[in-house]
Amino acid sequence: MTSLRPRVLVLAGCLALAFTGVLGRLGWLQIVRHADLAALAERQYSRTVVLHAQRGPIVDRQGLALATSSPAESLFAQPRAVGDPVRVAARLAPLLGAPEAEIHAQLTSGRAFLWLRRKLPPSVAASVRALREPGLGFLPEPLRLYPNRELAAHVIGFDGVDGGLEGIERAFNDTLSGTPGKAVVGRDALGREVVTEATLQAPAPGQGVMLTLDRTIQYLAEREIDAAWRRTQAKAAMAVAMDPRTGDVLAIAIRPTFNPNTFLDVPARDVWRNRAVTDPFEPGSTFKVILAAAALEEGVVRPDDRIWAENGQITIARTTIHDWKKYGWLTFGEVLQNSSNVGSIKVGLSLGRDRYYQYMTAFGFGSPTGIGLAGESRGMLRDPQRWSALSLPTMSIGQEVSVTALQMVAAFGAIANGGVLMQPRLVRSLFDAEGRETRRFEPRAVRQVVSPETAHTLTRLMTQVVAAGTGHNAAIAGYEVAGKTGTAQKLDPVTRRYSRTPGVLSFVGFAPADEPRIVMLVMLDEPKNEKWGSEAAAPIFSAIGAEVLRYLDVPPRDTAPLAIVTGDSTAGRVRPAGATAIEPAIAEGAPVMPELRGRTLRQALTTLAPLGVAVQLDGRGRVVQQSPAPGAPIETETSVRLTLVGAAAR
Repeated sequence: MTSLRPRVLVLAGCLALAFTGVLGRLGWLQIVRHADLAALAERQYSRTVVLHAQRGPIVDRQGLALATSSPAESLFAQPRAVGDPVRVAARLAPLLGAPEAEIHAQLTSGRAFLWLRRKLPPSVAASVRALREPGLGFLPEPLRLYPNRELAAHVIGFDGVDGGLEGIERAFNDTLSGTPGKAVVGRDALGREVVTEATLQAPAPGQGVMLTLDRTIQYLAEREIDAAWRRTQAKAAMAVAMDPRTGDVLAIAIRPTFNPNTFLDVPARDVWRNRAVTDPFEPGSTFKVILAAAALEEGVVRPDDRIWAENGQITIARTTIHDWKKYGWLTFGEVLQNSSNVGSIKVGLSLGRDRYYQYMTAFGFGSPTGIGLAGESRGMLRDPQRWSALSLPTMSIGQEVSVTALQMVAAFGAIANGGVLMQPRLVRSLFDAEGRETRRFEPRAVRQVVSPETAHTLTRLMTQVVAAGTGHNAAIAGYEVAGKTGTAQKLDPVTRRYSRTPGVLSFVGFAPADEPRIVMLVMLDEPKNEKWGSEAAAPIFSAIGAEVLRYLDVPPRDTAPLAIVTGDSTAGRVRPAGATAIEPAIAEGAPVMPELRGRTLRQALTTLAPLGVAVQLDGRGRVVQQSPAPGAPIETETSVRLTLVGAAAR
């Protein structure tokens, strides 16, 4: 008994120590580690899944939908709860349009949770739900839709699983995305996977974005650009239209394009790129307008100053630069009207390096416009200290400098707006789910680049470019157009010289010239069957501009609208309609044929307008022959034939 007692005491002590240790461990786990262990237990029997909110809509300036969201469901699987992966894979494959082996591999992955397909159409989701297979479930995820397909695709962009990837969808992703919610996918008490869906936090929808784009103007621009791109087999084509008074971008039409509903189907990812803001190019002769603005503002030249054009060539720094025609004496207005390289270079040399650079930067070149889209290029404008002896002459004709389409439109918009440069604006406002405006983006004037007087003078010179110069194909019946053509060669990467093959053909202008409502650039990149900007880009400007001005209810001014009728001449037959201030000669109460020789096409048609005669045109330029002859009586149903001559314009 004596020897047994110590053993009992030792055993009791050990038990007491063990019990104390267990109590201490329980206290540690239940008090100190309670929060951590509770979270671990939660993770063991449930999984929290993020629910994406419905993205806010994107609308045009009229409130018409450009991007919307539709209810959809995403299919998930809990592989451990799937009964027979082989059978389930075989049943799912035809519904999801996926290989059976791929689905089987997912179902046998051993993972606790995985997405099988995101944002299924309602019909597909209904078919999968009808299978009643354990281990499969659905969670709501809105489906992004672009109801107009390719329309404005480069501006709108598109979104993916993780949000906006291009365009406005990317730039305003945080605004459009809203606040995500949470859902729980759980397990039962024995740890087996079960499909239970319960929302912990409902997602809050995103805000909407109203753009400055006009869906109708966008359509008109895309229709013409698409036709020209296909007809000329150009590498790329674009039209960018803006309201010069506010800087509102009305249209950005780009080819090639894509359908944002199926953006992954494009053969090359660079098709997604918004070339109007990301791709700089040498502007060529359109840049002579910037030179003209600087020279007029600085008093270096006046419109009627005469300049010797050296019979079409000039040599500087051992490099000879040619005109497309051998000109002699030209007024400065005629230098711009005929796009003379020699005349422009002489003006540039008189202006000087530093002053020219000052105005180029003032017009916004060398800096991003701040439109807010990802990847915007600043173009290329080197500091004058890095210019060579040839830089000033070549920059005077739009070489050795690169610009974006949006920069060019904004710069011409400044001239149209009395010399005030407006920042391009693509977003007008943001609005909530109830349609209430939450933020407004007002037009912003950047700076006064040139005086209103200079802008007015330059506008008159640019109207002559269209009325009687290289831009005659940009004319819009009933409206005065101001603009400039451009034909820019590209540097050959092998020879490091400018290639003779067509490069960038463009026209930039605005209308009506006296009260501009639209400024627009049209550009074709490396067309296969066009050589000059005047022949390729200017007619596109005319076609788009005529429709846009009609859509905007801008009344025709003091020129006669033309109705196209059938005929066999090169330019077709046109019938002037409507009286003008210019009256034809009258002899003894009967109208007679006026003298038209030497007049531009616009002047001739304006003179003939009150007579209501059919006009047949042959050629382009100024009238050199006419039938009937001047002074001949005009009988009923008289048909007037005009022969015009003018060299192919640059």
